[in-house]
Amino acid sequence: MSRQRFFHRSFAFPALAAPCVAALLACQLTGCAVGPNYHRPAVAVPASYKEAPPGWKIAQPADHADRGAWWTIYHDAQLNALQTQLGQNNQTIAQYAAAYRQSRALVSEARAAYFPIISASGSGSRSGSPLATKGSVIGSNISNSFSLGLQATWEPDLWGKISRTVSSQEASQQEAAANLANVRLSAQAALAQTYFTLRSLDAQQKLLDDTVAAYQKTLQLTQNLYRQGVYGQADVVQAQAQLQAAQAAAIDNGVARAQNEHAIAVLVGQPASTFSIPPSPLDATPPEVPLQIPSALLERRPDIAAAERAAAAANEQIGVAIAAYFPSLTFSANGGLENSVFSKLLALPWRFWTLGPTLAQTLFDAGLRHAQTQAARATYDQQVAAYRQTVLAAFQNVEDNLASQRILAQEVVVQQQAVDSAQRALAIVTNEYKAGTTAFLNVLNAQATAFAAQQKLASLAGMRMVSSVGLVQALGGGWDVSQIARETGGMAAPATAVAQ
Repeated sequence: MSRQRFFHRSFAFPALAAPCVAALLACQLTGCAVGPNYHRPAVAVPASYKEAPPGWKIAQPADHADRGAWWTIYHDAQLNALQTQLGQNNQTIAQYAAAYRQSRALVSEARAAYFPIISASGSGSRSGSPLATKGSVIGSNISNSFSLGLQATWEPDLWGKISRTVSSQEASQQEAAANLANVRLSAQAALAQTYFTLRSLDAQQKLLDDTVAAYQKTLQLTQNLYRQGVYGQADVVQAQAQLQAAQAAAIDNGVARAQNEHAIAVLVGQPASTFSIPPSPLDATPPEVPLQIPSALLERRPDIAAAERAAAAANEQIGVAIAAYFPSLTFSANGGLENSVFSKLLALPWRFWTLGPTLAQTLFDAGLRHAQTQAARATYDQQVAAYRQTVLAAFQNVEDNLASQRILAQEVVVQQQAVDSAQRALAIVTNEYKAGTTAFLNVLNAQATAFAAQQKLASLAGMRMVSSVGLVQALGGGWDVSQIARETGGMAAPATAVAQ
């Protein structure tokens, strides 16, 4: 058998396309990215907080040196331990952490488009066909085919489609990082608020237990006076009814405590059936929370950062859609070795290769690209509106908690005076009852008034602590937008940027 040599060359580069390709390559070098450049949307920012009390301390840089464990300002060891468990075991945080890792992978996936795709292939086959002469088969023709090939394709980023996609994914990664921070802050705040609600219920439980003990003494006093013939049996029955009502309230308080304890168990990632917190009445007052100027809130709240990064990602998608209007250029190369004898497969004379660019332009798509561009612009408008709404809600959140802190502090002062007055009135009426100069009904009324005043004061203490945590959360909990850059290796948009 004579040796057959195979050598094949093709170079698909029409002469008329050369000037166009040269222009496209020049555009690639100078960076012809189509589509609008992103600027942070403008928002209305007040000069000061309306509900801030006069003389409220403005935060200094040192006030936020610890940007992580903001709950330590409450100086509660049990709360600190629970927050540590939450950081390790909370499943909602784990979900968003996984979403953040996914966003990082998508950035790497988008960046891969900058580089050529190289693949290798190999094949081997054996085929046979009949060998005939003068209408009769005299044998069979057996042939072998072996080949090794290497293929490469690369599409230069002429119109910024790839760079816009990468920028969009990077913004989405930063959004995911901010969402993770926001979920973490929300879970931490929910834990602190539930914890202080639990401690407030413990304080109310102590008050109820003390009230039951006081009502038992009143019942005993009434029974003694009844046995002495001073008062009738009606007083004894009324005292019993009041005592039983207090006992029922003490039992009912346990339902709310159990539910809050179970909620804490879920937050720290433990089964409610095996989790418990020993009772300990609330004995704390809200610490002073330094304020920053309102414009700093744009840098301090992770939900605002997430909404802003979502708008940035949507803006880049407009450029991706616009790039579809322009022609695409793809370079491809294919080479390898082919032979019918496997032992001679690696011989250079049996090589083949092709190399050439492909220039493609969509001429008609029935409005597809226009629709996609309009959809991308509408999505961006949605994200801008969502960002501005998030900012408005953030300022409302701060003002609500500032007002709550200020008003509750005033209410506590007045309620404490009410408790003192009710206690004095109860002491006077009780002495009069012992002396036989007033009816037992007056004692019952005084006791009910004193108990309601004390219960309200205990409830206010819990409400103040819950509101204090809400204010810390509203101010960002020590978080700062610069953490996005540290976590993602990117740059966050400056708060002072203005929309074009």
